[in-house]
Amino acid sequence: MKSPLLSLPGAVPAEGVDEGVAAHYGDLFREQRALAEGTGFVDLSHRGVVSVTGDDRLSWLHLLLTQHVSDLPTGQATEALILSAHGHIEHALYLVDDGTTVWAHVEPGTQGALVAYLESMKFFNRVEVADRTDEFAVVHLPAGSIAEVPEGVVVRETPYGRDLFLPRADLESYAEKSGPAVGLLAYEALRVEQHRPRLGFETDHRTIPHELGWIGTAVHLQKGCYRGQETVARVQNLGKPPRRLVFLHLDGSEVHLPPAGTDIRLADEGPEGRKIGFVTTSVRHHELGPVALALVKRNVPLDARLVADTTAAAQEVVVEP
Repeated sequence: MKSPLLSLPGAVPAEGVDEGVAAHYGDLFREQRALAEGTGFVDLSHRGVVSVTGDDRLSWLHLLLTQHVSDLPTGQATEALILSAHGHIEHALYLVDDGTTVWAHVEPGTQGALVAYLESMKFFNRVEVADRTDEFAVVHLPAGSIAEVPEGVVVRETPYGRDLFLPRADLESYAEKSGPAVGLLAYEALRVEQHRPRLGFETDHRTIPHELGWIGTAVHLQKGCYRGQETVARVQNLGKPPRRLVFLHLDGSEVHLPPAGTDIRLADEGPEGRKIGFVTTSVRHHELGPVALALVKRNVPLDARLVADTTAAAQEVVVEP
């Protein structure tokens, strides 16, 4: 779905899964600084929007999600996962309940599969699930923003800012009042700085929540049964995950930024050394320079010198080994 805000001056379209919104509007670092200072907004209208209504919505979702939501207070934001039977991450939902409806935004293109799964699990519960992506656009206001929120708009407020479920028809008029527009690359740079994983970026087909630090924020360890809980409990109580998320400071003298999927090796073993991980997201940060998130094997020493292809990298712990 192509955003009308791509017609704004300087807009450069994003690519890949984020196609449909602006990667930037001509000045990446200025846009990052604006977000960090609490000004501007980010067009996330390519993300999927799903709603769940009905008297049983919270108790029903509680049975399916990794998060404790049966008593979720109205207006309180949370995030949750849906796991496979083997505990691998399939969906990530960013939720808020407005008193009558649970609203969630999800990764672009995943809403169809999510709705299909939820529909298959309805049974006799009093719930209605709907894909609302055609009707609502997600807009992000950074922490500290004093931008007005239109009356009646559902807001999901987090330490990182506010996510607005804005009627899609109002997106252009809202942008005129709430500028400057900030591109997705700036938003992603701050996400990487904040060590926040993203489905499809920091995950692959075998990722479990422990590897990314999603225990606590998206996985509640004291709630009832849900699909994949056995894996979560076993790793939590009896072992360690095979991989861990790290934050990488990359060699700033390199012109080349290692893309997602770049192999990581121990510098001491040279270019033919064994692969011990891979880059998941790499960005250029307005203060930190080139940085990245990566998944590495759990037993990689914390002081090990790493290389991402030919780029030197120093790791910062996100998930403890």
